[in-house]
Amino acid sequence: MATKPAQSTLQAGQDWLLSCTRNPTAACRAWAANEFARIASGEHWRIAEGPLLQSVRTMKRVGSQRLGPVLADTSTDRIWWLLPPDLSAELDHVSQLTVHPPGWPLPCPPVLHAIDERMWLERPDGSGRLTNPAALGVAFGLSGRLPADEPG
Repeated sequence: MATKPAQSTLQAGQDWLLSCTRNPTAACRAWAANEFARIASGEHWRIAEGPLLQSVRTMKRVGSQRLGPVLADTSTDRIWWLLPPDLSAELDHVSQLTVHPPGWPLPCPPVLHAIDERMWLERPDGSGRLTNPAALGVAFGLSGRLPADEPG
């Protein structure tokens, strides 16, 4: 019985990811062919790219309440953080991260399984929650304190 809610959350995350692309049918076709769906940043999220090992360590410091989807590729030692689309300069001084411009296509596997060596370390859960950029910056070593958890 425990797998049913987990599967439901995975499907909700997959549905959310599909809602972020302009062509969900093309994304599903790519995944069915065991290929990545290229989902452009900008409208639903922005993307920060960083080194895999340091980013995995950083995930714990960000904390589960401020952590959104995180995509990793072990073959390239890279990780991609999904951030709010209205991101401004919060991460400009984090030398370990490259913030990609709106429209940058992120090659995504489905939420339900990995493709090659690319997988979701923190899967989309369907809620639309994205990583808090201030918390991410602090977790990567900028001075300051982690933002307080939002009520809710």
